[in-house]
Amino acid sequence: MLLLITISTFVCISLGMMGVYWLLYRPQSAATERLKRLGERNAAPTSAAISIDEDERASELAERLASPLSRLLPPSAAEAKKLQKQLMQAGFRSTSAPVVYRAIQLMTMASLPAVVALVCAVMARPVSSALLWILLAFVIGFFLPRYALRRMIRSRQQLVRWGLADALDLMVISIEAGLGLNAAMMKVSSELKEVHPDICDEFELANLEIRVGRERDEALRNLAERTGVDDLHSLVAMLIQTDRFGTSIARAIRAFSDSLRTKRRQRAEQAAQKAAVKLLLPLACFLFPTLFIAILGPAALTLIDTLGKM
Repeated sequence: MLLLITISTFVCISLGMMGVYWLLYRPQSAATERLKRLGERNAAPTSAAISIDEDERASELAERLASPLSRLLPPSAAEAKKLQKQLMQAGFRSTSAPVVYRAIQLMTMASLPAVVALVCAVMARPVSSALLWILLAFVIGFFLPRYALRRMIRSRQQLVRWGLADALDLMVISIEAGLGLNAAMMKVSSELKEVHPDICDEFELANLEIRVGRERDEALRNLAERTGVDDLHSLVAMLIQTDRFGTSIARAIRAFSDSLRTKRRQRAEQAAQKAAVKLLLPLACFLFPTLFIAILGPAALTLIDTLGKM
């Protein structure tokens, strides 16, 4: 019952704070929104346009809610650049992504200690113990978004590594069939969209940068920076050198694809060899005590009975 009261109180307080926050920072004029909705009704948008518009509205709402919180602790230029790079590697390319991330971090730093303080107050904990738990919740709220972002970056980089070999094979076939590098990248992004969407999105974005007038070398370097994958850095360096010296791109990509598959096999063998070492701790903590109880338990009971009779 106390837990239910605590949860209900926290939900009510959170909803009330969100309502006050929305009333304070809502848009000044609603005429623009009404005109936009009127124009959308007259234009009869398709389902795809509706979904894109909903995503834009969600991003605008998140940015509007997060910007006042981000002004409390503005980051430095180096930290903002590093955070923007990490968010791009995790797949968040929006300009409002750093603001939303910092707002989430501030919310976790504020909400977790508040919840812990409320629970300690309901459970009538002493002040020293409550302060210790509140400090621990503050530290967890500070590091939890960073940990989640790093996990997302590693997961996306792993997906990019898995799809890179298949993308290179298809690129070799396309180039040998007569397509250029840009057309081969577009072919890869269209054919492997369902299987490897991450690497296809990066290739498509790099090709769009080349189309709008950016140099191919710069677009390829941006491709490597957006992912942070070492294999893509090596591929970009190889493509730049190949394009500069005029050698065969198909032959170079084929050789790189073979070496990449060799690296994948070596990584799989390394992970298999690490599995035996990683299993030692679970075996020592969970399996061995159970075996000892099952083997030595009857003997120990017999010994206890014998000593009890004596």
